Amino acid sequence: MDLISALSDDLLAKILLLVPTKVAVSTGILSKRWEYLWMWLPKLEYGHRDCSESECEKLRCFLDRNLPLHRAPDIESFRLELCNSRFKPESINTWVVVALSHCLRELDISYESYPEKPDILPSNLYTSKSLVILKLEGDILLDVPRMVSLPSLKTLMLQRVRYLNDETLQRLLSNCPILEDLVVRLSEYGDTMQKLTVVVPSLQRLTLYIPYNHELYEYVIGTPSLKYFELVDYIDNDHDGLIENMPYLIEAYVDCCCPDIYCLMGSNTSVKRLTICSVAILDGLVFNELEHLEVCLCTVLFSNQLVQLLNASFKLKRLDISLMDGHVPRYMDDWNQPSTVPECLLSSLQSLNWLEYTGEPQERDIVVYILKHARHLKTATITSLESDVPKFEMIKELALSPRASTTCQLVFE
Repeated sequence: MDLISALSDDLLAKILLLVPTKVAVSTGILSKRWEYLWMWLPKLEYGHRDCSESECEKLRCFLDRNLPLHRAPDIESFRLELCNSRFKPESINTWVVVALSHCLRELDISYESYPEKPDILPSNLYTSKSLVILKLEGDILLDVPRMVSLPSLKTLMLQRVRYLNDETLQRLLSNCPILEDLVVRLSEYGDTMQKLTVVVPSLQRLTLYIPYNHELYEYVIGTPSLKYFELVDYIDNDHDGLIENMPYLIEAYVDCCCPDIYCLMGSNTSVKRLTICSVAILDGLVFNELEHLEVCLCTVLFSNQLVQLLNASFKLKRLDISLMDGHVPRYMDDWNQPSTVPECLLSSLQSLNWLEYTGEPQERDIVVYILKHARHLKTATITSLESDVPKFEMIKELALSPRASTTCQLVFE
């Protein structure tokens, strides 16, 4: 007997966890000692996006035959990536039932089917006492029954899934008493949800993605314990929003087309770090605790937005100006210097970082203005591509500009 085969079953199972499930199953051909070891694995992952017709059929037959025989008393995670019509809803339903019977802690399903057959989830999923993490993506229908109880669920990710009606999501959330992390990415097409309600007292992280083509008319958010909030809202038509106060919010990421942003940002004035891209008029907002502000180049000069944000942030220590992921630069408005110098430039700003600097007159004027008035600035880092602006000319131009802080260090990358 070789030395590896002489190891205990527990140790061999830990070794098999280091390789994909498919590889672990294939070790069964080595000898009778290895034949059924994979059936003790607590982590199972099957399928992939590029699965051929024949591979999908083999996988379906394999799971139908072997999954009910799995021997591990507890399954830590069960992941399915199924992108083929050969995977029937009733088969997937059965596999999930089997996994749940093993005190399943994490369920992760990505499912695409043509024609669409989204009803794949068993009813007992909604009453699992062991489930801690639930991730669903694609052609999956959430038809939440009246009897719902997920007492252990802490993380819920719903990406492009279907909802039976406007009440479906909140019915599910209302029965997750310790939920901490929620991600909801609405579908661009085929989703009929018009009102999005997220009322979860325990929630600490919330990410909402509302695509351009989604016909959402209202969202209601009640998350008093929230620490991180991310909203990507690309609907440019008017839609109502009721967002209750978030007194413990630390970080917010806002990429929003909505012209009325007060319903959103008015509840987030205690935030300490804010990343924002918005065409809304922000004048009048006050961020009492904001220390780190990142503004997207898309809108940094739109309606003099940067001035509005600086005036609203009395304690600001760090200012980053960059292009957010997936955004493209647009023509900038002229830089209108404020009639009075924002308080943060006089008393608190210590760091300026400008990424993808092009040397356009509007950009140069902003940097020169900040250097001229920021009394406590320690570093100003300017990052550019040689093709955008000649480095020597940029360095010379900014290095010779007046600086309120005698200790400020200019860094060019």
